[in-house]
Amino acid sequence: MLELAADLVPLLDAGVPVAAVTVTAVVRSAPRGVGATLAVTRDARVIGSISGGCVESDAVMLGLDALRTGTVRRARFGFGDDGTVTPIAAGLACGGAVDVVAYRIDADATRAALDDARTGRAATLRLDLDGEALVLHRPAPPRLIVLGAGEHAAALCRLGAAAGFAVTVCDDWALLVTRERFPDATELVVAAPHDYLATLDEPDARTAVCVLTHDERLDVPALRAALRLPVGFVGAMGARATVARRAKLLRAAGVTDAELARLHSPLGLDLGGVTPEETALSVIAEIVASRNAADARPLRDRRGARLHGMDLDASCAVRSA
Repeated sequence: MLELAADLVPLLDAGVPVAAVTVTAVVRSAPRGVGATLAVTRDARVIGSISGGCVESDAVMLGLDALRTGTVRRARFGFGDDGTVTPIAAGLACGGAVDVVAYRIDADATRAALDDARTGRAATLRLDLDGEALVLHRPAPPRLIVLGAGEHAAALCRLGAAAGFAVTVCDDWALLVTRERFPDATELVVAAPHDYLATLDEPDARTAVCVLTHDERLDVPALRAALRLPVGFVGAMGARATVARRAKLLRAAGVTDAELARLHSPLGLDLGGVTPEETALSVIAEIVASRNAADARPLRDRRGARLHGMDLDASCAVRSA
């Protein structure tokens, strides 16, 4: 439910009754993981999903029933252990099953956690549902720091925000660092990139830094600063000749070979794209692959039943109240 905070808070503030259907367990394979939530209003407005679409209609009906009766409902959608379709729903196309709980959202009980999630803070929500405690946790979103404010930076900001990152855009040219150019940015900073990195608050393994300044006078000090931070990813755009020349300048500036080995440059996976949006897609793909220690091969070349990993950041638990 916490991932739906931006949509839920205005509805709850307006007094609109809303029910949630949350996945509490996954059997074998399923499109969404534990904690995935679908919300539904009395007039059947649907927010979020719990599958790839194969059981959404049944989930909506279960949520509407919980909303109408004010009771907690539980169900299993998908296939049973013997491979037969469960009576309440069509089977998941992937052959798995999900256990769900449907309940009316209490605006007062959920408001603080939803506010935290909506504003990018870590959030934990504990709900008592007929003797069982549903505990949902969502950490603060991963951070993407974009240094530079050109067209590639604008595209990277848009795609990064869509991929769930809290995006900071930093450039020393105030004319470019505007809300009109970067409407999806969480933070806009007008400063020299290396000065901003020197004051960066709590950099960690879930932070990615991408240098898109296209100016060695800014690139080199920014990369020297970034490579000495405990961030999970540092990348820089540039042609191969630029990358080689920049590496020499970084070594001359005191960057060690071990630090330089952390640098992803040229930045992005080889998707053959040429537009800023296609380039941004390749950059986000490399960041996600690096974060998950994945080799970025086509899924058709992978073996094993599980193709897409679960969201390991968010969590959900059901306990006795």
